[in-house]
Parts: sequence; C-alpha cells; structure tokens
Amino acid sequence: MLRPLADAGVDKAGVRRLARALGLPSAEKPAAPCLSSRIPHFQEVTPVKLAQIEQAEQALRGLGFSDCRVRHHGEVARIELPVAEIALAAGELRAPLLAAVRAAGFRTVAVDLAGIQSGAFTLSLVEVDRG
Repeated sequence: MLRPLADAGVDKAGVRRLARALGLPSAEKPAAPCLSSRIPHFQEVTPVKLAQIEQAEQALRGLGFSDCRVRHHGEVARIELPVAEIALAAGELRAPLLAAVRAAGFRTVAVDLAGIQSGAFTLSLVEVDRG
C-alpha cells in the first residue's frame, strides 16, 4: 500500500495544516471513517445496517450536530457526539433526535456520555499491559 504522506512523516494534523495553507475547503471537514467501523467486530456488515447508520447520521447532522457516530448494536443505536453537544441531545433536541434515529430503523436510542471515541469498537480488543 502506498502512503506517501505518512512515509514523509506527515500526520493527520499536518495534512489539515497543508490543506488550510492551500485553501482547500476540506481542511475543516470532520473525519469520516468508513460506516462499517460503526458495526461491532465479528458482526455481519450488511447494506441494511450501513443504510440505517447513514440515515441516522445524516439526520443528526441535519439537526445541527457538528460531528457524530451512530454505533449499530442491533435494534440499539449508540450515539456518540462531541461532549459539548451531549446536553442538546438530552435537552431541546431530544424529541427530534429520537424520532430521526427511530425512523432510520432503530428501536432504542442511547447517547454515550463519553462522547465521540475514535476506534470505539477496537478499544475493547486492545489489551493494555499494566505490568
């Protein structure tokens, strides 16, 4: 696999700095990992699940959330938002958020109080050596 920027020592923050310097509109765009990363390891990735996730995330962005992840746990959607926006999800946007995520095909909606966690499903697979 070719990774010219990584091979040159340019990390994600460096890519954003370069994009800003070049005036690229994507410089401030939030990270957009593959939708399949919202499905737990060892669970089947299906077009239906991916569509549910995509519909729910589009609805959350439509409600004004700056970033979000909808983790697919069968009938349960676990919503990850920036910590500063969690109060909105439990407050004034609770009813439209609930309706939008249920309309995507989820029965239960949970907001993760930890906020957005990159690699959330992978974290449980990583063993930490505390010895």
